Amino acid sequence: MSKGYLTTHVLDTATGTPAVGLKIELFSAGQLIASKVTNPDGRTDGAILPAEAFALGEYELVFHAGDYLRGAGLKGGFLDIIPIRFTMDQEDHYHVPLLLSPFGYSTYRGS
Repeated sequence: MSKGYLTTHVLDTATGTPAVGLKIELFSAGQLIASKVTNPDGRTDGAILPAEAFALGEYELVFHAGDYLRGAGLKGGFLDIIPIRFTMDQEDHYHVPLLLSPFGYSTYRGS
């Protein structure tokens, strides 16, 4: 059994709070393999790619930021869909957080 898995976390840096209710999709080879919505902690309930489904390769997380920002009443309309492509080349815990504001974002490989 693989020891790798993928988690994510979204923080709204405009409000200083977790981004609640933000839809996230995970793709591999152009195929949708998971779709989740962030909980009150800005995380998905469980790994977005759990150990039993983990495989090495290239992935893309798609964050539906525009829907979230509009729903949160934040001004802007600049950001909509935020795709993050990355490679998982080791059986490990990968954590890809998103720090989000109406006019910008950042990400990194977390722990």
